[in-house]
Amino acid sequence: VQLVESGGGLVQPGGSLRLSCVASGISVSTYVMMWHRQAPGKERELVASIRSAGGITNYADSMKGRITISRDNAKNTVYLQMNSLKPEDTAVYYCRAWGFGALGDYWGQGTQVTVSS
Repeated sequence: VQLVESGGGLVQPGGSLRLSCVASGISVSTYVMMWHRQAPGKERELVASIRSAGGITNYADSMKGRITISRDNAKNTVYLQMNSLKPEDTAVYYCRAWGFGALGDYWGQGTQVTVSS
């Protein structure tokens, strides 16, 4: 199983980025797909999730209204659209696939997002 994130980079405050997470070895439609982030010196936090059934989404209060998580089952890819980025959004963003029972729990290697002028 592999989760490969991309789309991070340097962006100015107020800018946008779209992160992608391409999965192999699993089907994103059968897992709860999540994006976490970890800033330097801070604990890793959940920022967004999308459920396998029904596609229900949830967002962290810190980013609610500025981010959208989505899933393309045909491409086996999950996205995180981030708008109105702030310097405090600077972190490594990780993709995670969590499955019920024996399906397993998988993480990507992370992609760096830096918001700075």
